[in-house]
Amino acid sequence: MSIHDIAVNTLAGEPSSLGSLRGKALLVVNVASKCGLTPQYTGLERLQQRFGEAGFSVVGFPCNQFAGQEPGTAEEISTFCSTTYGVTFPLFEKIEVNGPGRHPLYAELTAHADADGTAGDVQWNFEKFLISPEGEVVARFRPRTEPEDDDVVKAIEAVLP
Repeated sequence: MSIHDIAVNTLAGEPSSLGSLRGKALLVVNVASKCGLTPQYTGLERLQQRFGEAGFSVVGFPCNQFAGQEPGTAEEISTFCSTTYGVTFPLFEKIEVNGPGRHPLYAELTAHADADGTAGDVQWNFEKFLISPEGEVVARFRPRTEPEDDDVVKAIEAVLP
């Protein structure tokens, strides 16, 4: 099964998948509204604006597993992201990225190693996974790596369709 075929729900709770984004490079990120790394939304949105027309999209998955830093409802998350950071990229339903309730999408993503060769659990909010237009995980960036870090930008540019 391709990453594009894994069932996810939109932030509004509607059944969906990443299939509508097939053919685009994707940066999948577990996000949170009350985290010290929350300002990364700014860089994520700038990446969306910079590369969106070239076949790229950031994809956000709110997660409340790290110190309860995403306690909001879907409506609160949507309002916060749009009014505070001007987020235009798609946000999906709040999910678990680690543990026994790990979403199947993240079961697939966390099997892939970062630049240091380490796979496994997501370390914190704002961990980033770069997906090729064909649906393959091609890079993993840990939470403290800023969205506009040179390594992230170069990796995105390398997989644009």
